[in-house]
Amino acid sequence: MSGAAPAPTPALEPLIAAALAARAHAWAPYSHFQVGAAVLCDDGSIYTGCNVENATYGLTVCAERTALLKAVSEGRRRFVAIAVASDMAEPATPCGMCRQAIAEFAQDLPVVLVNPQGVRRETTLATLLPGAFTPEALLAWRAERVR
Repeated sequence: MSGAAPAPTPALEPLIAAALAARAHAWAPYSHFQVGAAVLCDDGSIYTGCNVENATYGLTVCAERTALLKAVSEGRRRFVAIAVASDMAEPATPCGMCRQAIAEFAQDLPVVLVNPQGVRRETTLATLLPGAFTPEALLAWRAERVR
């Protein structure tokens, strides 16, 4: 990642703890790569998720999308931050599919990457996914076609 890292945000500690706890629930019998995620909503609620692998691999669902979909399924649409916990020495970033899923709701969401050893890095979705295909771009395209 390029650019200066944002200053650490102490208020995100409960979100980080939730992501680390969610990681323990991961179903990763094939890769053994356990990931947990937690998304903070604008009302202060936190939704967690873990990766759930499948023997067909293509049906595997990432922790970030699990947390996001749980929040959306409960009526949440506005997000403040997301934390992603993995066991990598340099904490893992969300995959491209997860980045695009998050961009559906918040293009410049703060993203906190952590591991159980206490390594922490803060970035933003805009840094991780520059030039995202946004809902606004699709709506603008549709509006042009209707004219």
